[in-house]
Amino acid sequence: MAKVFNVAADCKPDKHYMVNIDKKLALIKKMVDAGDYFTINRARQYGKTTTLRALSRYLQRDYYVILLDFQIISNAKFEIENQFSITFSKLFLRGLKMNLLSDDHQFQSAIQQLELQVREKRADYELPELFERLTDICAASDKPMVLMIDEVDSATNNQVFLDFLAQLRAYYIDRDVQPSFQSVILAGVYDVKNLKRKIRTEDNHKVNSPWNIAADFNVDMSFSKEEIAGMLCEYEEDHHTGMDVKEMSGLLYDYTSGYPFLVSRLCKLMDQEVIGRDGFETEKAVWTEKGFCEAVRMLLTEKNSLFESLSEKLVSYPELNSMLNALLFTRKNIVYNFYEPSINVATMFGFVKNQNGVLAVSNRIFETWLNNFYLSAANMQS
Repeated sequence: MAKVFNVAADCKPDKHYMVNIDKKLALIKKMVDAGDYFTINRARQYGKTTTLRALSRYLQRDYYVILLDFQIISNAKFEIENQFSITFSKLFLRGLKMNLLSDDHQFQSAIQQLELQVREKRADYELPELFERLTDICAASDKPMVLMIDEVDSATNNQVFLDFLAQLRAYYIDRDVQPSFQSVILAGVYDVKNLKRKIRTEDNHKVNSPWNIAADFNVDMSFSKEEIAGMLCEYEEDHHTGMDVKEMSGLLYDYTSGYPFLVSRLCKLMDQEVIGRDGFETEKAVWTEKGFCEAVRMLLTEKNSLFESLSEKLVSYPELNSMLNALLFTRKNIVYNFYEPSINVATMFGFVKNQNGVLAVSNRIFETWLNNFYLSAANMQS
């Protein structure tokens, strides 16, 4: 089956045109090798899940990698410590067995002890008991173990989850005296260091920086011009459009600043939607600057999951809305200060970036979309 450009869920190398992220994976592996615990916080549809799955495959030679997705755990399971502990154990066992090769008796015995706890569903099986079993497994394993949790912020409005993070923190601090994971990686939109944004006001007193051990994650997950060009070269080998790959990768980067969803969506529009329109009857006509501009026009007027998420954030965070409005229409330079709440939120959701110490909208697509959003609102009010 021919490959396609993908903007839904994770990208799969055998099905989708993808940029080569091996250099990014190598940088992340250095952090894992160093025993870092860290969070990957990026905006929606920024390639977090794709990166985690690729990283899981990349690390398998040297580590047992357990990749979990907290999005599949129901809210009810997060509310009760016993139910969360049992559910986490089930997911952990499933993830471990997917790449387990060792038949070492001690290792298998430790795994069986965790399985027994799951089957018994004892009412007193809670986080301390869960971590005792995890410690036994880490101690008996013939390879270091890496725990990765995707969509971790789906649980951050819950005290049980905070207690879980606190246990991870305690075990990390004591890793010199008791076995623990080589590395723990949490991925989500919200920075787990700032859980107060998702904790109810009356629960704020319960937050005590459970993840202040996290190492800084500075790997650039956006696509460079060279990475985009590599993906287009693969497409060109299959389709022979005659495109100028250097020019097209430059256009894609200039308009998106390498935002993964926007790059893939524009390519997908040119590949599937622009083709066949008046003036774009052939692939050769599509993969030009004119065809690219048509794809940009279509992107800015369509309904998609990314723009829906952005518009929802503008409604949910009034201070973010006011700050972006001022940034776009007053044209005053605003000093970039991550600790200013509205700038913090805007950065977390991918709206803005630090451009030489000055606040700037992340890319030309977002800037145009936001301008259209505010002008439409103004027209409706008048």
